Amino acid sequence: MNVRTLRSDLLLFLTALIWGFAFVAQRVGMEAVGPFTFNGVRFALGCLVLVPVILLSGRKRAPRTPAENKAERKALATSGLCAGFLLFSGASLQQMGMVTTTAGNAGFITGLYVVLVPILGLFLSQRASKGTWVGAVLAAAGLYLLSVTASFTFSPGDLLVFLGAFFWAGHVLVIGRFSPNLDSYRLAFVQYAACSLLSLAFAGLGEEMTVEGISRAALPIFYGGVCSVGIAYTLQIVGQKEAPSAHAAILLSLESVFAALGGWIILGELLSPRQLAGCTLMLLGMLLSQLWRIGPAAFAGRGRPGERPGEKPSPK
Repeated sequence: MNVRTLRSDLLLFLTALIWGFAFVAQRVGMEAVGPFTFNGVRFALGCLVLVPVILLSGRKRAPRTPAENKAERKALATSGLCAGFLLFSGASLQQMGMVTTTAGNAGFITGLYVVLVPILGLFLSQRASKGTWVGAVLAAAGLYLLSVTASFTFSPGDLLVFLGAFFWAGHVLVIGRFSPNLDSYRLAFVQYAACSLLSLAFAGLGEEMTVEGISRAALPIFYGGVCSVGIAYTLQIVGQKEAPSAHAAILLSLESVFAALGGWIILGELLSPRQLAGCTLMLLGMLLSQLWRIGPAAFAGRGRPGERPGEKPSPK
């Protein structure tokens, strides 16, 4: 495993950690504001966090021709709006679902995208390694133990979060496809802005937005906006520059474990032996996916220049 791959994995692991505890913030924030208001404000805050970063990074960029700038703006608009729509859909379904489900359950069910990403990736000609598939199956088994009761029942909130998992899977794939060729910070800003505007538009149609409600949810919104959006979603884009989408999905799905941990520590949500077994399977899935990629070729540095780790070379 080379240094770039290790750095990418660490960034994605940190992303999962921040996202996991964000489920607690989202659950608490729902006591004061509606789901669309919460998402609209926190993604707007995420945009503000990135402004100074974009300005500083812009000073270090090499000069570009007007034609290059135009092409970049077009690519950013297309990919950013696409990612922003998927982000809005997944976040909205997740947030609405958390009205009637726990932070732990929401984290577990959201993690189902770990299975959906390699399946949907087949339609984009993305071939995952055997280790990724085996890891995904173990993670899926763990998620089943974590989120489905012995009587095979889902709450309405669980169903909404489950539907959102399809959009999260699409988002991981879109970011994996566009992030290697675009400026990470600018791509993040565009998708946050699109998600925020869509959320605020829906909030204006069906929710009561008040300064009092937003102030009561200030701390959860701050964590959700600065840490979960401004920092973690940006780390996801940077991390996925060097990681295949299916492998990234397994690392990111660890947010489910951290969501359970945060729910237990902060909200007093207890884990049953069945749920603890599910966490164990998820961790095994992640570790297997990681260790499978470490072989003689990884240490020998084989592979074409620029080839993304874990993916087979595309035919020329």
